[in-house]
Amino acid sequence: MQNFKFTVQKKSKTSLARAGFLETLHGVIETPAFVAVGTKATVKALTPEMVASLGVSVVLANTYHLYLQPGDELIKEANGLSSFMNWPGPTMTDSGGFQIFSLGAAYGEGGVSKFVGGKKEATKEKSDYEKPTVKLAKIDEEGVTFQSHLDGSFHRFTPERSIQIQHNLGADIIFAFDECTSPLASYDYQNIAMERTHRWAKRSLDEHQRLGGNQSLFGIVQGGRHRDLREKSAQVISQMDFAGFGIGGSFNKKDMGTAVSWVNQILPEAKPRHLLGIGEPEDIVAGIKNGADTFDCVTPTRMARNGTLMVRGGRLNILNAAYRQDLRPIEKSCGCYTCQNYSRAYLAHLFRAKEMLAATLASIHNLYYLVNLVKEIRRGILNDQF
Repeated sequence: MQNFKFTVQKKSKTSLARAGFLETLHGVIETPAFVAVGTKATVKALTPEMVASLGVSVVLANTYHLYLQPGDELIKEANGLSSFMNWPGPTMTDSGGFQIFSLGAAYGEGGVSKFVGGKKEATKEKSDYEKPTVKLAKIDEEGVTFQSHLDGSFHRFTPERSIQIQHNLGADIIFAFDECTSPLASYDYQNIAMERTHRWAKRSLDEHQRLGGNQSLFGIVQGGRHRDLREKSAQVISQMDFAGFGIGGSFNKKDMGTAVSWVNQILPEAKPRHLLGIGEPEDIVAGIKNGADTFDCVTPTRMARNGTLMVRGGRLNILNAAYRQDLRPIEKSCGCYTCQNYSRAYLAHLFRAKEMLAATLASIHNLYYLVNLVKEIRRGILNDQF
């Protein structure tokens, strides 16, 4: 971890918000920062050069998906994720836990069914795997056995295996293997899952230290929407020798800020905090206000591919008939490439004609919007105007 350093540059006088620098082997991340999600080693519809031009400083890829396809050993042979996907900046990988538990572990109790920030995700687009009609994953104390959504083959992840795969992938920041629960799970099951997450955190850390290297491992705080569990989890995880911390998103949207505040009043100030799977503008603002430093979510690019565009004060559905002859940009004040060069009418045409360029131009706008919203908030913290 000699290439990893976090510095708090300035704290807000009115909240837990702070601005800082997160130094990694592949560059510096100015925090708070939005992390672009490149699930399968690509930010969908965009080249790495496009992603960088939008102000993105760090990309997160998915351990579950890359393990299944093309395989972590191949990525290791290609000198790691950054080299494989031609992304020169910092990278993160999650543990794969969310995706595995989405396949049905502890189904009906702790299982996850594509929840984002505690709200069931609605999208016209098919997800990377359909919600199963039967359980495709089974949990035990040692780990999780699951079936691939690609071909039905059986696989097994343990904390040790997740860390081994992430070491092969070679991201700058990696995450401990945790049990991700639904916010609808009972208190008793949240407690069981949290305790198991703590045991898996220790095993993840031990394996990470055994393997060595320059990567930085973050531990994950769980506990659902229950204050006593969240605070206990923060206390336990913060006592382990992690480089930083992830805050699991198993809470209801309406009380997200409160849950994040409970945790961040306990986690050490000298280490960075990442809020997992949060990408709605209002949720990011609440997360920053309550002390989170980085955020990742597929929301901006997934919405873009469905024709939904982020604008000041809400959203714009480009498929609405009103935009078919609207020659204005998506947003006049926006400095992104799409708004500087194309009209709403042109984007409406591309989407209706099912042209591939539609997803690219819409993704450019949404990612630019979110990344630069967070940069604007960072300036506000530095200027005492947040």
